[in-house]
Amino acid sequence: MNNRITSLFGITYPIVQGGMIWNSGWELASAVSNAGGLGLIGSGSMYPDVLVDHIKKCQSATSKPFGVNVPLMYPSIEEHMENIIRHGVKIVFTSAGNPKAWTEILQKEGITVVHVVSSVKFALKSQAAGVDAIVAEGFEAGGHNGREETTTLCLIPDVANHINVPLLAAGGITTGKQMLATMILGADGVQIGSRFAATTEASSHQAFKDEIVKSNEGDTQLTLKELAPVRLIKNEFWEKVQQAYRKGATKDELQLLLGRGRAKKGMFEGDLTEGELEIGQGSALIHDIISAKEVIENLMQEFEEAKSLVKHF
Repeated sequence: MNNRITSLFGITYPIVQGGMIWNSGWELASAVSNAGGLGLIGSGSMYPDVLVDHIKKCQSATSKPFGVNVPLMYPSIEEHMENIIRHGVKIVFTSAGNPKAWTEILQKEGITVVHVVSSVKFALKSQAAGVDAIVAEGFEAGGHNGREETTTLCLIPDVANHINVPLLAAGGITTGKQMLATMILGADGVQIGSRFAATTEASSHQAFKDEIVKSNEGDTQLTLKELAPVRLIKNEFWEKVQQAYRKGATKDELQLLLGRGRAKKGMFEGDLTEGELEIGQGSALIHDIISAKEVIENLMQEFEEAKSLVKHF
């Protein structure tokens, strides 16, 4: 397949693996890239020296393009960006911050820059900042999310009508049929997180992967919007958050309850009781833990089958 996204990144399929914290290490990123998609290292859960190690290992594991996802509110953002430039990373996805801060700097180094947004407003700001492409992520997505709660089905055509740069759809996409649907609505490709979190190469804990597979419709909820909206699997920690809300907890009290390292505890260490278990609504459609290569093969097979069905309407 050849379109604006495959041409921009030099990849075979318009499929990008989300740079999920505690899930997206070099093994997953390189496996996705080797299978024809674009793998991303999730730097938001890495110290600068750890990111460098993952970049080097990814470069050794694949000759195909890969990138790094960088949350712009990361405390050591300057070190991350310096290391990305120094070690020759050619693609950077930014999120959770102002794209103006780093887009021009990175592009001057020959780096392709993509920014993740959850609204038309921020898509337009990203385009004005000069990004090379935009990810529009709907309310269904896992992890940190937009406050607007706009669903992917509504967000993608709206953003597509307002921008000219290549567009990736994200949020709840786990199947080839969904991939085709978002592309019919105006996207040039997809960014997928949850389906790649439940792969053999994901760096997350096996217990977390098993919990993804167990998830059904309604088992996740977007919460903690006063801090940073995050979609979580409902567990005992989630219930404590709901109890806090019922008692009228303040923002400071919610922050105290959240504490530090809650996401690492849940996704990386496998604490299904007290950890944050970040995953999208698409987890209800995930029924097995397979390789990243199998994920891409299944996506493309379903995509092509769906295309043939559409012709009959």
